[in-house]
Amino acid sequence: MNEKARRFGELHQGPEILVLPNAWDAASARIFERAGFAAIGTTSAGIAFSLGYPDGQRIPPGEMMEAVARIARAVQVPVTADAEAGYGDAAAAARAVWAAGAVGMNLEDSEAGALIDLAPRIRAVRQAVPEMVINARCDIFLKEIGEERTRLERTVDRLNAYRAAGADCLFAPGVRDRETIARLVKAVRGPLNILAVAGSPPIAEMQALGVARVSVGSGPMRAAMGLVGRIARELRDSGTFHNMMGGAIPYAEANRIFE
Repeated sequence: MNEKARRFGELHQGPEILVLPNAWDAASARIFERAGFAAIGTTSAGIAFSLGYPDGQRIPPGEMMEAVARIARAVQVPVTADAEAGYGDAAAAARAVWAAGAVGMNLEDSEAGALIDLAPRIRAVRQAVPEMVINARCDIFLKEIGEERTRLERTVDRLNAYRAAGADCLFAPGVRDRETIARLVKAVRGPLNILAVAGSPPIAEMQALGVARVSVGSGPMRAAMGLVGRIARELRDSGTFHNMMGGAIPYAEANRIFE
């Protein structure tokens, strides 16, 4: 068995929660690795933005996989790739993810603005790349689909169906309140992934609730974009450099990251 795939799968079984930062290029991946994270995810939105595309499967799949390959080559820890909804062929996407050096993939159940049944795509991935660690995402909460009172039940039903189809981890982005997280942990039949956003409980609380994995999506990349925006406005308006110099990694240290 692929050693990185085995190790990555085991990280979902505890006892510690898996905190999974999401990289968008080789530099961000190396920074996360140097900080001590045991695995790294990619962010489809962050990669798309960095290459000049909007999110939502608008980036050519080849360009996405090239970015995944650069990230996987840059680090020693396992990498899992956000493959959105599978780019029209989930099995082909899985083979490309694996060839790029990633050992996990994220698949989401919305495409072109509508919910899809992800189970057939999960089965196709499992057949194409048996060792792949699959994270199956349900978008009902994230995209506020349907009546609020039915979202929990519908999400549980979908995630359990994805688990039965072969998913290793079950992802419910858009959930941030403790009560709903706790109910999901009890109801889904596999490790639960929560997306950390503003208002989410701290990592220690999510671990106490039974969450297996926490990811951050495009958050760090968008925070970097926000910093660049502040640098730009300061340069334009006052001609000073405080935002640029305040937390910058020294040149020599940045260079050493890749030596």
